[in-house]
Amino acid sequence: MQALLNAIARMDLPTDAQRVFHGRGGLHPGCEHWALDAFPPVWVLTSFQPATDGELEQVGAALSARWRQLAPGQPLHWVYQCRHEGRTETRLMAGSVPEPHVVTERGTRMRVHVLRGQNHGLFLDMAEGRRWVREHVAARSRLKVLNLFAYTCAFSVVARQAGARQVVNVDMSQGAMAIGQQNHQLNGITEGVSFLAHDIFKTWGKIGRGGPYDLVIIDPPSYQKGSFVAGKDYARFMRRLPDLLAPDGHALLCLNAPELGMAFLQEQMRELAPDLAFVERVANPAVFADVSEDRSLKVLVYRAPPLAR
Repeated sequence: MQALLNAIARMDLPTDAQRVFHGRGGLHPGCEHWALDAFPPVWVLTSFQPATDGELEQVGAALSARWRQLAPGQPLHWVYQCRHEGRTETRLMAGSVPEPHVVTERGTRMRVHVLRGQNHGLFLDMAEGRRWVREHVAARSRLKVLNLFAYTCAFSVVARQAGARQVVNVDMSQGAMAIGQQNHQLNGITEGVSFLAHDIFKTWGKIGRGGPYDLVIIDPPSYQKGSFVAGKDYARFMRRLPDLLAPDGHALLCLNAPELGMAFLQEQMRELAPDLAFVERVANPAVFADVSEDRSLKVLVYRAPPLAR
């Protein structure tokens, strides 16, 4: 675990929520099960296999030592979470966690919850995807956006901040959508947004009637028992994209499934939505570097043809 300890010793004082150490990328042999995130003012250490008391003591000592350098006299707050064989254990190791716990990313405020569940309310690996949305919307005039699998609506918040005239958020989790509404309120956004807490596959009629859209964002889980399996269900969205998109509209296709590479998305798009042109793959944050780009998060941009003259 020396690479993790070295990263702690070198880390800067974080202001935004961010990943600090990404062992899952395979670039640090022997540390593949470790990840360290900053959700200021709280550090979150995640292990994908059980950690010994001695290992946790080492990490705690390293965090304490660096924290004394970065914020002298300030208390250290950190949380440990173990995810192993389908089980999750979360422990507050030192300090406390604010309630509500609000973090920032490029000036956007978001609620997070690091003491419950595996998903903390903000996916840190999607930071560059949110940056792309912000810049894309800001460069165009008053876009209409469809945000599928909206979760806590981070894409929606940044789109509205960048000038989108309307964002439609769809997610079957009412709890996540409630947090999404709070996130808009945190950022002073009170209009131009709608929230549909429905099963997307049963809401196509309403979604379609609300279109066409200038930007469609699809960011599904790779696997969600009983509702979505990327390997077979992603194609159902691809088939509908040509009808959902306005002329010259864009689609942002996201996939975080190590077993499915870029070719999975690109080959199906060529077959199911051949008129949409591939534009680019959005790079992941540098800290999420991976030994295999195909294993890491995929964020692909496609463009619909312009209006025929």
